[in-house]
Amino acid sequence: MFSIMSLVFVLGIAAIALEDKIKVDKAASALLTALVLWLLYLVNAPQILAGGNSPAFLTFLAENPDAAALPSHEQYLRFIVDNQITDHLGDVSSTLFFVMGAMTIIALIDAHAGFQLVADRIHTVNKRRMLWIVGGIAFVISALLDNLATAIVMVAMLRKLIPSGRERWIYAGAVLIAANAGGAWSPVGDVTTILLWNHGNLTPAHQVSRLILPSLTCLGVSLWIVSRFFGKHDRWDADFVARRTARNRVALPPVALRSRVVMLAAGILSLAIVPLVNVWTGLPPFMSVLFGMAVLWIYTDWMYAFTPGADPEHNSFSGIFARIDMSTVFYFLGILMAVAALESAGQLMRVSDFLDRSIHDPLLIAFFIGLMSAVLDNVALVAGTIAMYPLPDADAAGHLAYFAANGEFWTFLAYCAVTGGSILIIGSATGVTVMGMEKIPFAYYTKRFTWIALTGYVCGAGVYLLLTLL
Repeated sequence: MFSIMSLVFVLGIAAIALEDKIKVDKAASALLTALVLWLLYLVNAPQILAGGNSPAFLTFLAENPDAAALPSHEQYLRFIVDNQITDHLGDVSSTLFFVMGAMTIIALIDAHAGFQLVADRIHTVNKRRMLWIVGGIAFVISALLDNLATAIVMVAMLRKLIPSGRERWIYAGAVLIAANAGGAWSPVGDVTTILLWNHGNLTPAHQVSRLILPSLTCLGVSLWIVSRFFGKHDRWDADFVARRTARNRVALPPVALRSRVVMLAAGILSLAIVPLVNVWTGLPPFMSVLFGMAVLWIYTDWMYAFTPGADPEHNSFSGIFARIDMSTVFYFLGILMAVAALESAGQLMRVSDFLDRSIHDPLLIAFFIGLMSAVLDNVALVAGTIAMYPLPDADAAGHLAYFAANGEFWTFLAYCAVTGGSILIIGSATGVTVMGMEKIPFAYYTKRFTWIALTGYVCGAGVYLLLTLL
């Protein structure tokens, strides 16, 4: 039964990757996988825990003498239900509240056409220049917000800038690579970097300083190759620009331009200062995000209360909550709790031992995990890796120093896991989202962008390794 848990997890990941083929939402697959794993764990606890597979169970008994005196079946029940599920759910909830708060802020800004203010200022008709502008914006915004939200915003902007579907696929592929590259060097740029930050594996200042150049290299190399899809002087003609302008004449929310600007600035600022608040006060990141959301909530309520003739039903917070993609939240809940079940049962410790024996070099392990994230979900991979390699003492030396807080393994893993997710379009939640929004065929992305993303990934990794040696 111990090995069956691993098989269930692999099948769950396969169902998530084949979401469009099997016509089942990835959130449902993730939740079912997590529930089945915990059920198998609980039913077969005597076989799994009595065999010494779980170091956490031995620690639990050592720290709780009263539990150690109970009958074995009660020990197992108390350990799994009262200790492990509760503790892991607390850790997962901090990530979920962060994601929900960030999604709400993004949705509020978008509902008030805040991002349209940015799109309106892009006037170029040169296709290559447009590619670099769009990629650069995605790279910067994803570091301030997160790559998933950035991809959603940028695809919405692309629809206003480039009505042609096939041509827009090229820009959407570039946005995916740019958003993941931008998310790699920021502690709030991707769910995986949030996990590394929340668990104390990386600090914001260290991550930014060490990964900005590798991420820029990944972006620059990838965009340069994609720009070769267009001729140097390829431009959109005047008729195309006129049709685009007419297409963008949509109704704006019934609030003043000043309020839209304030909403955009306050929303981005509330997310951008999260790392600073954490460093200054020690508050968990999700509390900082919820604070920013609460401030925007109060501002929005007052704004509509004093705007004559405004109907806040659709764009107020109550309307925004109704449009939040809860399936994404449940997806993260399912995948993180599934990984937690494998960690608690001792599965991940075995994987860690295998990697140490077969590869051994920590940086090579991180590079290999990045390649795996092209196929497997990078959230699951990083959550599993965190569980596989507990943080050693601060004074750890030699091989263990790689796995200490701000160690080279965790730093390189942040880059590899996020940017490696661009190699295949199903390798990250960002890619799956772009794929769904633009209906990009898996085969199209694989043929035209996989080798580009892989080239950028390898070049960025080379820069990181070079900086490490200097």
